[in-house]
Amino acid sequence: MYKISKKQSKAIFLAILALCMLLTGCGGLSKKEPAKPAVPKVTKVIATYVQAPLNVPSIIEKNKHFLADAYKKNGIAFDYSTITSGAEQTTALASGDIQILNCVGGSSVLLAAANGADMKVLSVYSTAPKAFVLFGKNKAITRPQDLKGLTIAGPKGTILHELLVAFLKKGNMTIKDVNFVSMGIPQARAALEGGSVQLALLAGPVAYSAEKSGMHVVTTGEDLVSGLTLTATSQKFYKEHKDVIDTFLQVQKETLKYLASNTAEAIDITAKETGLTKDAVEGMYKLYNFEPNITDETKKELESTQEFLVSSGLMPKKIDLSKIF
Repeated sequence: MYKISKKQSKAIFLAILALCMLLTGCGGLSKKEPAKPAVPKVTKVIATYVQAPLNVPSIIEKNKHFLADAYKKNGIAFDYSTITSGAEQTTALASGDIQILNCVGGSSVLLAAANGADMKVLSVYSTAPKAFVLFGKNKAITRPQDLKGLTIAGPKGTILHELLVAFLKKGNMTIKDVNFVSMGIPQARAALEGGSVQLALLAGPVAYSAEKSGMHVVTTGEDLVSGLTLTATSQKFYKEHKDVIDTFLQVQKETLKYLASNTAEAIDITAKETGLTKDAVEGMYKLYNFEPNITDETKKELESTQEFLVSSGLMPKKIDLSKIF
C-alpha cells in the first residue's frame, strides 16, 4: 500500500482547507456582490414649453430646434410638453412623464418638495420684478395704507400674491387688512375694469397692455419680489442621467449667447409666436434677466418665497433648501 508522508498529508490538508475557504467565502475572501440592475438608457427627453409671460429663450430654443438638435447628436429624441401650471408640471415630473421643467415658479418647486416630491433645481430661468404689477383705477392709491379694506384680485400662491403681501408689509399691514380674491390674470383685469374690484395683480402681456392703456400703477415688484423662475428635474434623474442634464444646461447658455447676438431676430420671432407687436416685445423684454447662474442671492430669494408660503398657510412646513440644489 502507498504510504503518504507527513509532509504530503499536511500539503493535502492545506489544499482541502483552502478549497473549503474559497467555496464558503471564509478567510477574508468576500462574497461576490450581486450586480446592480443597469439604469435604462434614455431614448427620449421631454421638457416643458412655457411661453408666457415672455419666455423668449424658450421661444427661440423651440423655433431654432436647439434642444432637439443637441439631443439628436446623442441618439436621443426630444419633445416639448405645453403644461404651464406649476402644480401640474411638478406632478408630471414626479410621474416620469416629463424629465425637465424649463421654467417653473420657485413657489411650485417649494410646494412640491414640501409635499415629498423629488426636486432638484438646475438653474435660474429668469428674474423680472418689474414685470409683476399691482394696478388700480384710483390714482390716489399709492401707499400700502391706501389698500386697507379694498378688494384686490389676483392669482393665489404666486409671485403676484407674494408681491401684494410684501407691499402690505411695508405699511405694517397683512393680507387680512384687505379683501383678497383669487382669480386668474385676465379675469383680474376684467374685474378691475368692470368695477367689481378696486385693484388687480397683473403680469406679462396683460400688465404691459394695462399700463399702455393708462391704468394706474400702484407698485411693481421692484424691491419687493424677484419674480424668480427656475429650471428643475428630479434628484434621481440628475444622478442617473447627468449627461442629459448637462446637455440641457449647455443649450440654455448657448441660447442666451444667441439672443445677445441676434436680439432683433429674436424679437421678430417672439412677436410672431405670441401675436404681440414688436414694440410690445421690445418693451417687455427689457424687464427680464435670463442669467441662469444660481447665486447666494437666488437662495435668499427662494428663502423669502418660502417664508411667504409658510406664513400664508400655503406650505405645510419649511424645507432644507440645500436639499433641492
